[in-house]
Amino acid sequence: MSGGKKPPGRGDRALKVRVKSAKGRRTSSTRWLQRQLNDPYVARAQREGYRSRAAYKLLEIDDRFRFLVPGARVVDLGCAPGGWCQVAVQRVNALGEKPGKRQGRVIGIDLQEMEPIAGAELMQLDFLDSNADEAVRTLLGGEADVVLSDMAASSTGHRQTDHMRIMALAEAAAQFAFDVLAPGGVFAAKVLRGGTENDLLALLKQRFAKVQHFKPPSSRKDSAEMFVVATGFRAAES
Repeated sequence: MSGGKKPPGRGDRALKVRVKSAKGRRTSSTRWLQRQLNDPYVARAQREGYRSRAAYKLLEIDDRFRFLVPGARVVDLGCAPGGWCQVAVQRVNALGEKPGKRQGRVIGIDLQEMEPIAGAELMQLDFLDSNADEAVRTLLGGEADVVLSDMAASSTGHRQTDHMRIMALAEAAAQFAFDVLAPGGVFAAKVLRGGTENDLLALLKQRFAKVQHFKPPSSRKDSAEMFVVATGFRAAES
């Protein structure tokens, strides 16, 4: 697997694949399938061994903000199918393959059971459970340096409802981060433009020194998704 800094070019897929409509398949499903087949990041992920095209989003986010450093302790919420865990393992040296560099740790959390990922410790767990934060701190033997969330709720087809659901997940992930992050830690999560993201930003600004938005090149241009990156975590005043 490579570092993934260079966006895919025209040579990644020379011919455009057209998908014929099939009986029983919705038009939206046909469009999704055609987009997947013609997406250079999907093809590149298959070649380079990543479990999803989303891996390139995290690579690009970290190229910009540089928080996945060797030795970092990372928690990836809603980690299935595992592309972000794969990137984190590489960058924090979770396998100890970078001589002279500190060895980090990666914990992936998801409701569903997953195939193992070398260098990552996977927990089948609902991060919303009241004892989830304690379970993570126990496994880490302390606090995390980075909490990641690329979670998205299942689409209802209603834009405003979908927006509110993904923002609710992002806010819940932020609250989890408050419970497990070490001072100076980082929180990075997927959000959607649409109005209510201002509530999340206000929440994050209370506990982080800096909060920024970033849309990685691999995020589809027609998508409302962006990523919020909050750095310099401050523990709550006692």
